[in-house]
Parts: sequence; structure tokens; C-alpha cells
Amino acid sequence: MLILIHLFVILFGLVIGSFLNVCIYRMPRNQSVVRPRSRCPRCDHAIRPWENIPVLSFLVLRGKCSKCKAAISWVYPLVELLTAVSFYLLFLKYGLTSPFWVNALFFCGLIILIFIDLFHRILPDLLTLGGTAVGLVLSPLQSPEFLLSPFPFDPNGPLSKPLNSVLGVLLGAGILWVTARFYLAWRKVEGMGFGDIKMMAMVGAFLGPTFAFLTIFLGSLSGAAVGMAFIRLAQKDRRYELPFGTFLGLGAILSALWGRRLVTWYLGLSS
Repeated sequence: MLILIHLFVILFGLVIGSFLNVCIYRMPRNQSVVRPRSRCPRCDHAIRPWENIPVLSFLVLRGKCSKCKAAISWVYPLVELLTAVSFYLLFLKYGLTSPFWVNALFFCGLIILIFIDLFHRILPDLLTLGGTAVGLVLSPLQSPEFLLSPFPFDPNGPLSKPLNSVLGVLLGAGILWVTARFYLAWRKVEGMGFGDIKMMAMVGAFLGPTFAFLTIFLGSLSGAAVGMAFIRLAQKDRRYELPFGTFLGLGAILSALWGRRLVTWYLGLSS
């Protein structure tokens, strides 16, 4: 029975990942994510059920459309696998308790934002602002793990989780807003889109202030490393627009899964 539950979580993640692919492709194009059914973008061939099995269909079709033989993007199986793996890691951490479902929903929004920002350099308000509202509403169901906070309040009080969520919104969005204003005043150019700020409001709503700060740190660190490497290897100008939301999304996933361990490890080094 336990094996079946593990298998269910993985399969559930793959199926949800398939739907996230639809959102990633259609949302930047202002298309419905419900209908029509999926089609090949090149020949308009309607995808048959057996061609839409997560990961497996990609392998069977050898990454090509069954009709016109156009290449199928590697993003599709990657998103499905990323969703399944992240769901399974959440399951190992929380079981099928309320924090699993809350953070699974959070991860869905993050994965969509990661890839939309990577390919289109936009972060839709429907996900960032909508995700912030959802995070605030669902905060009472979130794990107490994210109550680790630099602000003094009773962690056992009835409003501890909602308050932590509000503080997370203010700190997460506030740090990026101040940074963006400072950069604009200093360099006279915009160094960060407002979508990143709204995305961090969403992260703060789900994870609270401490892990929102950790997300910014991890996102900035990884973004700087990858950005400098890409600029050098691809010979891009230093003003190359980095998809910062992509790195923030990855940082938020890492913070949600292993944030307490990272914070504890850091505090152990600094003590």
C-alpha cells in the first residue's frame, strides 16, 4: 500500500507537469489553458491521447511530431520530471498533509514562472499577484517550519502563520523594490522588472520573511554565477537581460525544501 502511495505521488506530479506545459506555452500568448486540445504548433496536428502521456510519449515519438516530424521541445519532459520530482520530495518531507498540498500548489506557480520568464522575460500578474493572494489565504495550512522569523511575535499564537505570511510579502517584495529604486537612481536605468518584485511577494506569502530573504540570496547568487558565465561564453554585452525570475523560482524551491537546513548550516558556520 505504501509503495502505491509513492507511485501515486510521482504519477500525479507527471500529470500535473503535463498541464503546466500547457500553461507555459499558452499563457504568454493569452490563450486559454483549457481549450482547444493540444496541437502541434507547426502542422496543427491534434495530439492524440497516447501521444500525450507524460515523458513516455516523448521517448516513444523520439522527440518528434508523429505527423510532420517537427522536433518536440525538450522543455516538455523536463517540466514533467521537475514537477514529479519536486512533488515527491515534498511528499517525503510532509507526507500527504496540508503543507504538501499548499507547497505543491506553490511549486506549480513557480515552475510556470520559471519557464515563462526564461523564454519570454515576463512574469504574469495572474500568477504573481494571484499567487500572493492564495499564499496569504492558505497560510494557516502552511508548515510551522516557515515561522522562523527575525520579527518578534508569538509563534504559537492563532495569527502567527498569517502574520508571518504578511511579513514575508512586505520583506520579500520590499527588498527587491528598494534594490530596484537604488539601482535606478545610481545607474539611471532599470535593473529589475516589477514582475520580479511581485513574484517575491508571492514567495513571501508562502514561505515567510526568513525564507523569502533566503530565496533572494540563492536567486542572486545563482543568477550572478550563471549570468557571468553566459555573458563570457556567449560573448553577450554586460547589459544582457537576465531572467531573474527563473533564478528566484529555483531559489524558492530550494528554500521550501531545504531552507531550514541551509539556515542552520549557515548559523553553525557563523557561530
